[in-house]
Amino acid sequence: MTAWLLLLGAILSEVTATLSLRGALDRPALYAVVAGGYALSYGLLVLVLKRGMGLGVAYGIWGACGVVLTALLSAVLFGEAFTTLKTSGIVLVAAGVVVVELGSRQTRREAA
Repeated sequence: MTAWLLLLGAILSEVTATLSLRGALDRPALYAVVAGGYALSYGLLVLVLKRGMGLGVAYGIWGACGVVLTALLSAVLFGEAFTTLKTSGIVLVAAGVVVVELGSRQTRREAA
């Protein structure tokens, strides 16, 4: 469970850093949040891997959730367009993560 909480922290810090990157265009002081957020995110991702979560699963979930949350929040915070095509892409990314996680669970069961 700890690995999953650390992964959640890694995702949230990466999304915060990415959204701050957009905000830093108008407020350069936010570049400190960008650098700190990415550093924290990678640091937490390392801790997730040290706790035994597979790289493919951890990185896949981290990346996909980051993409989905960033797309959703950029539409809310910055008024970016949220088209049908963008929505379709987000659904495909999320489905891909689910398939990777299911495949990882099946592999663990077969190994046990």
